[in-house]
Amino acid sequence: MTHRDYLWCGVNLALDGEEALSRLCPACRERAEESRCPVCGAEAGDWGENRGFDMERFLEMGGGD
Repeated sequence: MTHRDYLWCGVNLALDGEEALSRLCPACRERAEESRCPVCGAEAGDWGENRGFDMERFLEMGGGD
């Protein structure tokens, strides 16, 4: 696939998502756009920070530059 093909696929995925949301009532659309866990449905605010993330290791590997 070319870069153009990937761009076309990405744009169409975004448009498909918008189309699916446009079919929902305002209350359901608001709920669908919330950031939630895909397994249990917990709100993103309930997750806290990623306990498995090691900032020292991240910086050591050059991710902080």
